[in-house]
Amino acid sequence: MECISVFDMLKIGIGPSSSHTLGPWRAAERFIGELNAKNVFHSITSIRIEAYGSLALTGKGHATDIALMMGLTGADPVTVPIENIEGIIQKIKELKILRLNNTLELPFDPKLDIVFVREFLPFHANGMIFKATLANGKKIKETYYSIGGGFVVKEERAISKKNIKVFKTFPFPIQNGVELLAACKTEQKSISELVLENERSLRTDAEIDEGLHHIWDTMLGSMYTGCHTEGHLPGGLNVRRRAYDSHLKLIGDHPYSTPEEWLQTIRKTEVKFRSILKWVSCFALSVNEVNASLGRVVTAPTNGSAGVIPAVLMYYMVIENHEASFDHIKQFLLVAGEVGSIFKKGATISAAMGGCQAEIGVSSSMAAAALTELMGGTPEQVLMAAEIAMEHHLGLTCDPIGGLVQIPCIERNSMGAIKAINAAELALDSDPSNAKVPLDKVVNTMWETAKDMSTKYKETSEGGLAVGVYLSDC
Repeated sequence: MECISVFDMLKIGIGPSSSHTLGPWRAAERFIGELNAKNVFHSITSIRIEAYGSLALTGKGHATDIALMMGLTGADPVTVPIENIEGIIQKIKELKILRLNNTLELPFDPKLDIVFVREFLPFHANGMIFKATLANGKKIKETYYSIGGGFVVKEERAISKKNIKVFKTFPFPIQNGVELLAACKTEQKSISELVLENERSLRTDAEIDEGLHHIWDTMLGSMYTGCHTEGHLPGGLNVRRRAYDSHLKLIGDHPYSTPEEWLQTIRKTEVKFRSILKWVSCFALSVNEVNASLGRVVTAPTNGSAGVIPAVLMYYMVIENHEASFDHIKQFLLVAGEVGSIFKKGATISAAMGGCQAEIGVSSSMAAAALTELMGGTPEQVLMAAEIAMEHHLGLTCDPIGGLVQIPCIERNSMGAIKAINAAELALDSDPSNAKVPLDKVVNTMWETAKDMSTKYKETSEGGLAVGVYLSDC
C-alpha cells in the first residue's frame, strides 16, 4: 500500500525524460544528502557514477549525463534557470572540475566519471550506482533506481515501509478502482472531493492551492513557450518544431502578451471539429517540444507523456467552458493524480518496465477521467473513461529513434490527448453498469502485457521504429 499524493504524480522538472533525466537528477541530489548525513561530505576526493540498463541504452539521448552532473552541483530542476544549464555543463567539461553541491570542488571528467553499462541491475531497468572516494581511501557506494515519473528508490522494501506509515494517515486509503468507488459511495463524495480530503492530511488548503497553481502555471507556460518557439529540436534528428507553425495558422492576428491573455484569445477563435483537433494537437505538441529541448514541464505522469494532460485541460478551458476557473483546474488535477496513482500501484508508469502504454496510456487515462468529472460524470463514469483510454493503448511500445524523446514520442502525446477526449465522451454517453471491463482489470492487463513485452520495446531503442528507421533517413 503506497501513499501517493497528486504532487507525486504531477511533478515539475526538466525534460526530456522523467525516468532518464529527472530521476537521475534527483538520485544525485539524494546521494549528496546521504553523504552529508554520514558527515563525510568534506572528505570526498572523487565521485564516479555508473548508469545501467535502459539508462545506458538511451541515456545520452535523454540527457542522463547532464542530469547527473546538474544534480551533483546541487541545482534544483524546479527552480534552476533553463538558460544556465548549458553553461554549467560546458564549464564542467572544459575545466574537468565539478563543484559538488555548489560547495566542494572535485576533479570530474564526464567521459571517465559517468560510465554507461549496458547490463541490467536487479529490481528495475533504470539502475545507478554512485561511488564516492574519501581522503582516507574509504569508498562509499549507493545504488538507486529511477522507477518512472521522477520517483527514485534504493530498494523496494525500504520505500514501502515509509509509504505504509504515511498511507495510514490518509482518511480514505485507496489502492484500486473498486476501493475508490466504494469510498465515493459511502461518503457521498466525488473523486476530486475524496482526493482533496487525503491531500489535507498532508498539507494545508493554502499549500495545496499554491502547489496546484504552480503546476498549472508550469503547464500553461510550457504550452505558451512551445507555441511561440520556432526552429529545430536538439539531438541530431533535425526535427522541426511543429507547434509554432500550427499555432500561427490557428491563432490569426489576435493581440496578446501573456500566457493568460493568450488563453483568453484562443477562446475567440473559430470552433469547428477540425479546428478543435488541431488546437488539442498543437497544445500537446508544444509541451513535448519544450520537453525535448531540456525545457521545464510537469511530469504527468512522466516527461515523455507531459503533453496529454495540459492539452486536455486546455481543451476544456478554451472550448468546453469559457468560464472555467482555478476550481476547475484543481478538480481536474486531483482526479488525474488519483487515477495515475492507481496505475502506479497496480502496474507501472515506467516505459523501461512497461513500454509506452505506461506513459502515454496512463496519461490518456488520467486525462480522460479528469475531463469526465469536469463534464459532470459520475465516479463510475470517470473510471469508465479511464478504462476506455487505457484499453486502446494496451501494448504500445517505447521505441524512440536515436534514444531521443522526439520520434514517435511527441506525436503520441497528440494521439493520447485526442483519445482521452473521445474516451470521456464515450463514458458520458454510457451506463457504467453495462461496462464489460472495469478499470482494475485493465490495470492488471496492462501490467501483464508489460511483463510479456520484449525488452527491446521498453525504452531501449533496440526494436520497433528505433531500428526500423535509420538515423541517416532523418
